[in-house]
Amino acid sequence: MKRTKNTSLPSPCWLLNESLLIQNLDVMQKVKEQSGAKILLALKGYALWKSFDTLRPYLDGCCASGLHEAKLASEEFQKEVHTYAPAFKEEEIAEIAEISRHMVFNSAAQFKRFAQKAKKINPQLSLGLRVNPEYSASPKEIYNPCGLHSRLGCTLANFDKSILTDLDGLHFHALCEQDADALEAVLENFEEKFGAYIPKMKWINFGGGHHITRKGYDVDKLIHLIKQFKKKYDVDIYLEPGEAIGWETGTLIATVLDIVHNGLDIAILDTSAEAHMPDTIIMPYRANVRGAGKAGEKAHTYRLAGNTCLAGDIMGDYSFDMPLKIGDRVIFEDQMHYTMVKATTFNGIKLPSIAIERLNGDIEVVREFGYEDFKERLS
Repeated sequence: MKRTKNTSLPSPCWLLNESLLIQNLDVMQKVKEQSGAKILLALKGYALWKSFDTLRPYLDGCCASGLHEAKLASEEFQKEVHTYAPAFKEEEIAEIAEISRHMVFNSAAQFKRFAQKAKKINPQLSLGLRVNPEYSASPKEIYNPCGLHSRLGCTLANFDKSILTDLDGLHFHALCEQDADALEAVLENFEEKFGAYIPKMKWINFGGGHHITRKGYDVDKLIHLIKQFKKKYDVDIYLEPGEAIGWETGTLIATVLDIVHNGLDIAILDTSAEAHMPDTIIMPYRANVRGAGKAGEKAHTYRLAGNTCLAGDIMGDYSFDMPLKIGDRVIFEDQMHYTMVKATTFNGIKLPSIAIERLNGDIEVVREFGYEDFKERLS
């Protein structure tokens, strides 16, 4: 673990700001205290485990998407582990069941196949089923878990009442970067379809996609919806934010390697949208760059591009007050969620280092990556 100053950080590098992280956690704490809900960290969105000491006092545990995330939660977070997968593998059931508090199945068929086996391994295990309320206002179809022909969650038509005797809870996930108004609409559809079964449950998991820490999010409405639901059905409520935990808590720092001209100036960086910021291509969305404006807004416009052979490895066109030079640092804002959990070594490009700026201002480089990280994952 290396202590350094911002100017001497390796490049590229993800830099988490612990103070900003705690600001988000304070919002989560408010929701927990005023609503009575439990909040889990969704590791699929944020899994920087060297920061778990900071998160642990505020959150109730982690939700995992399979064996590896469940093991990480068990080993490093050491609180509740809730595990869901679109389909569990038989050879992993025993290990998952042993370390999980909740185990959530995606279909009635998987529940009937594995639930009793898991319960025998861990008699304290609480068994759940993910359901599909068949409604979502998700802004992009690729992120819509309730879209047409979705494989995620059991629809009412496929619900098997024979599992009710062993079923402790229902889980739904229908949101993507959305406000409490969207949750309200989802709850209406969830109750309309599964209302007959909710009173039989011990808990309901409202899933993720709640943009709780975004400026303008109606936290008070979220608290009201949770309290109202708990009072109506007398169940425990869980939320699983991942993005909201890491929202606007850190950056990706890159360096200009070269500047070429082909109709416009193109700055090639030592990072990659494809490999290190994949959601900017998949979503897609335009990452904000510190000190930069839109193309033409400031005096000097550049296309920022990645250092891979993918023609479309482009961050976008940005303008700056001063010309960019080789060696200049370029800082991409809000790069803590859905970045390092999705990052690859495509083209052999080096993974960004990971650093944390602590409350006292010290910056700790908690991980650097090299050739062996590239080589060992391939064979």
